Amino acid sequence: MVSWSTIQTLLFTLGPLLIPKLISYYRQIRTQAQTSPVPVRPVPAYVSHALNILFVAAVLAALSTLPFFSPENLWSLTSSRLQTPTDVLYTRLASLRPENVLTDFDHSLRTRLASIDGRCLYFTYGPSTLANCPFCSSDDPSSFFYYALPDILFPHILNLFAIGLATSSAISGKEGGRWRTIATLLGSVAAIVDVSLFHTHDWKANARVARAQDLQFFYWQMRTARGLAIALIDAGLAGLLWASSTNRLFVIPVSSAERLEDVTKIMEATRGKLGAVGIVRNVTVRDESLRKRGEAYWRKEGEIMGEVMDEKEVVDGIRGALESGRVSITTIEEEARKYAEGIIGHPDAAPVG
Repeated sequence: MVSWSTIQTLLFTLGPLLIPKLISYYRQIRTQAQTSPVPVRPVPAYVSHALNILFVAAVLAALSTLPFFSPENLWSLTSSRLQTPTDVLYTRLASLRPENVLTDFDHSLRTRLASIDGRCLYFTYGPSTLANCPFCSSDDPSSFFYYALPDILFPHILNLFAIGLATSSAISGKEGGRWRTIATLLGSVAAIVDVSLFHTHDWKANARVARAQDLQFFYWQMRTARGLAIALIDAGLAGLLWASSTNRLFVIPVSSAERLEDVTKIMEATRGKLGAVGIVRNVTVRDESLRKRGEAYWRKEGEIMGEVMDEKEVVDGIRGALESGRVSITTIEEEARKYAEGIIGHPDAAPVG
């Protein structure tokens, strides 16, 4: 497994080069989002389904790293050294079991843990592989790797399925499709790195360790790293999907064709509404009872408004507005003329055709 000193060296070497570029890239994206004509919007309903899938996947991956969900580590449980005799190890283990009775799984491990090689393989591939593999032998350590391979890949396959589901057009539409390739590549790279670390790990790394606190529990370390990596990938994808779907970051300007299509749809809808209004008006005018009711309404409306305009407070208010210059009759007439010309056209305009 990669040591912490190696990680520190990489951070100190690459950090000064990558961090300024990342900050510059973030500022560029932020500026584009702020100057974009596309307004910020709430999360679309269909994208929220994808975010829920990714949230559940990330939470499950993070929970899998907790000790409660991890297989037992006999050496951590009994605080034993690598060289502790098998009888002593199992005596300590039995004292921790209910009624001091070992389980069938404990007995199946016992023969494999009798040798140092078996114990080293236990630290590398975990208890399940060591106990259940029918064809594995410490003389052929790679056989344990091949048996453990499906268990190593299974969480990654589930995660790729969750990513594919969340970014499918049926769930998240075109918003998820933008990140589908990147997310799939990241999930695949995580799986490849996981398998490579197991394949290249020195399974005899603990053979010369004398103290219990110096033992390297590779299987459990990789299990934790795997869950955290999957959770980070899913959380990062959810963040990208949220930012792009709400137009906060990674905004793609609307193309001319899409804008023209939207305007055409709006015009068609408006035309349909105007046609419906014309039909209603035509029916109202042609029907004698409806026409009389309409005339009665407007006649009553005129009488009411006339009474309101004749009241002393209204007259004084209109006179005060005209005398103070707050209201200009000339301006109102000019605006009304422009509005009417905009609807019916200029009266002096030559007829078409």
